Amino acid sequence: MSKPVTIIMIEDDEGHARLIERNIRRSGVNNEIVPFTNGTAAIDYLFGGDGTGLHHKGQALLILLDLNLPDMSGIDILRRVKENDHLKCSPVVVLTTTDDAQEIKRCYEFGCNVYITKPVNYESFANAIRQLGLFFSVIQVPQAVA
Repeated sequence: MSKPVTIIMIEDDEGHARLIERNIRRSGVNNEIVPFTNGTAAIDYLFGGDGTGLHHKGQALLILLDLNLPDMSGIDILRRVKENDHLKCSPVVVLTTTDDAQEIKRCYEFGCNVYITKPVNYESFANAIRQLGLFFSVIQVPQAVA
């Protein structure tokens, strides 16, 4: 039996974070959501005290990642996750305001699984997140392995 997926949300805009969580819940997804407002705290959580990521062994993680963080680039977090033996199979959904073609290409080259540009309009953004929640309810996420 697969373990429930933990959603790691790395989003520095509190309004966006609340909107994301509320609309994921509205779509019927009740998984634990662990929020981070900066990259440093998220990296510490993902990679653990020893920096290996091993403490997430056997856990299924799904990472929601904003690219524009106050302390580091989301691309850097993406690259580090996908280069880590214990975390690289965790799906990463980039959810950002950037719709620059080069940035999108870089994210996919570094291994992001889904790239979503945040709609500027509140209703469109809420609707996009609800659809993302429905997507979360059906996708299979691998557990972190040794």
